[in-house]
Amino acid sequence: MENEQTKKAGRPTVVLDREEVYKLAYFHCTLEEMASFFKCDRNTLSANYSAEIAKGKSEGKIRLRKKQYEVAMRGNTTMLIWLGKQILGQNDQNVGEDYSPLPIDDIL
Repeated sequence: MENEQTKKAGRPTVVLDREEVYKLAYFHCTLEEMASFFKCDRNTLSANYSAEIAKGKSEGKIRLRKKQYEVAMRGNTTMLIWLGKQILGQNDQNVGEDYSPLPIDDIL
C-alpha cells in the first residue's frame, strides 16, 4: 500500500544536459535532430530547454556572421552566400531599387 502512494503517475522525468542542448542549438540542429540525439520528445525540449535553445541559436548566428565577414575579407563568397541564405534568411532581393517595367508610352 505504501509503495502505491509514493509512485507518480505519467512518464518518468527526462533530465538532459543543458550544456549539450546549448551546443546542439549553437550548431543550428533542429528540434527533431536534438530529440533524436537525446532520445526524447521534441516537446520535452521546447517546454523545458527553450532558454538554452534560444541562446545557442542566437550565439551560433553571431558566430556565423563573424565568420562570414572574416571569410569575405579573404575572398570566398560562394559558401558565405549559401550559408547566409540557409541560416540567416538572407536573399537576393534588391532593396530600394524599382525594377518594374516602364509603361510603353514612356519609352516611345
